[in-house]
Amino acid sequence: MDVISIGETMVLFTPNTLGKIRYANQYTSRIAGAETNTLIGLAKLGHQAGWISRLGRDEFGEMILNTVRGEGVDVSKVVIDETAPTGILFKEILNQDAVNIYYYRKDSAASRLEPADLDRDYIANAKYLYLSGITPALSLSCRKVVFESIEIAKDNGLKIVFDPNIRRKLWDDKEAREVILEIAAKSDIVLPGISECEFLFGTKEYGRAVQSFHEMGVEIVIIKLGEKGAYYSTTDSKGYIDSYPVKTVIDPVGAGDGFAAGVLSGLLDKLTISEAVKRGCAIGAMVCSTNGDIEGLPSKRELNQFFQSDLTDEVNR
Repeated sequence: MDVISIGETMVLFTPNTLGKIRYANQYTSRIAGAETNTLIGLAKLGHQAGWISRLGRDEFGEMILNTVRGEGVDVSKVVIDETAPTGILFKEILNQDAVNIYYYRKDSAASRLEPADLDRDYIANAKYLYLSGITPALSLSCRKVVFESIEIAKDNGLKIVFDPNIRRKLWDDKEAREVILEIAAKSDIVLPGISECEFLFGTKEYGRAVQSFHEMGVEIVIIKLGEKGAYYSTTDSKGYIDSYPVKTVIDPVGAGDGFAAGVLSGLLDKLTISEAVKRGCAIGAMVCSTNGDIEGLPSKRELNQFFQSDLTDEVNR
């Protein structure tokens, strides 16, 4: 594998009409998982991506397994749990500016992940281990899995890439901050959003946040600035990458996962850090333009077409 990730994917139900869920009677279902979003993005770009997780032996688990496998991600290390269910969530869209998320993931199959579920050789033969801050929030055993995977990666020379992806509904702030910072300190590359920098360090001044990450030993820090693009800093370079204009934002959920896929893809393709971040910004914009977390993730050909059309627009301007 080029990239391996560990985490929970659920089935997402969204009402077909706006307003409170109590009045809805028709829903659209999709899969939703930060880690699989990124892995699918990588697979679409031609990279080898592998997923470690647990799913219930139920129809929701089958749906997720078939979808992730069908998108080209290796699922050979996904454990089917005979007694715990697959997690689900609901997205309530009251209007364009008000969205509520309701999780039903307590005691889910993925929350029962444990270190014994990790195949050391499978991880050892990858290039990157990609982690998010969601997995360690699911349970103590999931937290142990994350730290065990980090040790395996370090023992075998993998680069560790970490997206804090903070979900404050899943744990209290003090615990979240401590664990997220501990994982970040063990990572080679971190991909926080600007609001996550404020949560972790008490500042939206990304220069200060970057310095704090570097002082912890992080080699590359890439801060997502939303519609303003991204800022990157390494031991010997730093700079801004502008965002790509999105005419109509249809669904911003999953844009950060697409961004991570773009950055990782760029690094795997031996691009410079600035070019890799540029690819991340492009894919983030493409995801925002499509309904669903994975539906807007591009193939390499579609990505090249996007860059070509952007270049044409720039010349015409």
